Amino acid sequence: METVIRVIPREDYFLELWFNTGEHRLFDARPYLARGVFIQLTDIALFKQAFVSLDTVCWPNGLDIAPETLYDRSMPAA
Repeated sequence: METVIRVIPREDYFLELWFNTGEHRLFDARPYLARGVFIQLTDIALFKQAFVSLDTVCWPNGLDIAPETLYDRSMPAA
């Protein structure tokens, strides 16, 4: 299974991700920002606090996105 080893949250609500496979990918978080608990992440200051923990991306308020979702719904970075 692919796991996240590094994340850089960007101003455009994309997550720049590096996986244990060596892949560098981009995840568009915008479609999630209107859903349930993820609405909190519309606050760009909070969004930019993303960090890697337990092999995935997390935020200080207890939010996370499953690593398989991040991998399957991301695209290779150019």
